[in-house]
Amino acid sequence: MELDHIAVAGETLAEATAHVEAALGVPLQTGGQHPVFGTHNRLLGLADGLYLEAIAIDPEATPERSPRWFDLDRFSGMPRLTNWICRATGLPELLERMPDGAGISVPLTRGDLVWDMAVPADGKLPFDNLFPALIEWHSAHPAPRLEQQGCALRRLVIAHPDAADLEALLPLNDGRLVFETGPAAMEAEFDTPHGIRLLR
Repeated sequence: MELDHIAVAGETLAEATAHVEAALGVPLQTGGQHPVFGTHNRLLGLADGLYLEAIAIDPEATPERSPRWFDLDRFSGMPRLTNWICRATGLPELLERMPDGAGISVPLTRGDLVWDMAVPADGKLPFDNLFPALIEWHSAHPAPRLEQQGCALRRLVIAHPDAADLEALLPLNDGRLVFETGPAAMEAEFDTPHGIRLLR
């Protein structure tokens, strides 16, 4: 298992995009639609094979499956960093070792991208949505095709009252990931062309 990307949600895609661009000082590029969940996104390529997506419900789409991923059916308020996504191989087997609510594997496509995503039955991931969404790619990874804007993830801080329990469940070895005991929250720190920037 390793870090794949991070997601910023908004009530609209324009709001989520503006939030990221204001925080990091760089433009996002066009993403696409996800017909199964009735969402759409914009993307930012990051160093080290990572990327960031701004995501929201697509008001012109009718989802084929509900509830939507990333708990978007219940999202409200200001745009914010809501999810981190880890990639793995053998997703169904991995999910058998994960806590209840980590999701079931759902096959997805967007253009020539093909992947499976673990999506909870109620849309909400364990640990107050701070458990990572799990993904398994069956096509080329999208990050190398994204334009680089000079941004790199320095730290992703996941805070939760049971942070130690969350960390212990995850077979991860990534010095950028920091687990802190405290109120449920997430914060990302980036190197950007404008210096170190924070995204919440």
